[in-house]
Amino acid sequence: MRLFDGGRVPNARRVRVFLAEKGMSVPLVPVDLGKMEHKSAEFTQRNPFQRVPVLELDDGTVLTESVAICRYFEEIQPERPLFGTGALGRARVEMWNRRIELELYSQGQAAFRHGHPGMANHEVPQIAQWAEVNRGRALETLRLLNDHLAGHRYFAGDEYSIADITALVTIDFLKPARIAVPADLAHLARWHAECSARPSAQA
Repeated sequence: MRLFDGGRVPNARRVRVFLAEKGMSVPLVPVDLGKMEHKSAEFTQRNPFQRVPVLELDDGTVLTESVAICRYFEEIQPERPLFGTGALGRARVEMWNRRIELELYSQGQAAFRHGHPGMANHEVPQIAQWAEVNRGRALETLRLLNDHLAGHRYFAGDEYSIADITALVTIDFLKPARIAVPADLAHLARWHAECSARPSAQA
């Protein structure tokens, strides 16, 4: 198998961090987004939505969407589980992963795509006001996440999970989106420092 990777973008990094946590190694095929390689005919055959990452299995089967790819790896190597254990544990991981995706990640992505000059050729038209609206929303979401972490080590409880991976890559992505994490969010800062210290965070 091989993984078509997009470098620093959050969804590509999410899969690399997940693999590192699993201790798994998959050959990477770099996709240069700056050169629009994800828009090429060859790449579009693998993913008509022209997004990274893309996992291609040895038989030619293609999987897209980072969480779907991570679920595949979870199934073929269940230990250590990153999608939770038991009905309640898996539901909690799913709940927090979705909350972080649908709120903070979508807000950061909108701020980046509509506010960063380097995205002018990717997001047509760019709407500056939409970037500003989502920067404000992201700050509200960060405070909600900080409040939750006041009583929890990780987002879904005591065990590191894909919800934490999603949050880590999203929060690290806020800098190019020009969203500064407020300094008074001590619980979020504690969590971020702990997650960033894990070897997988360097993936």
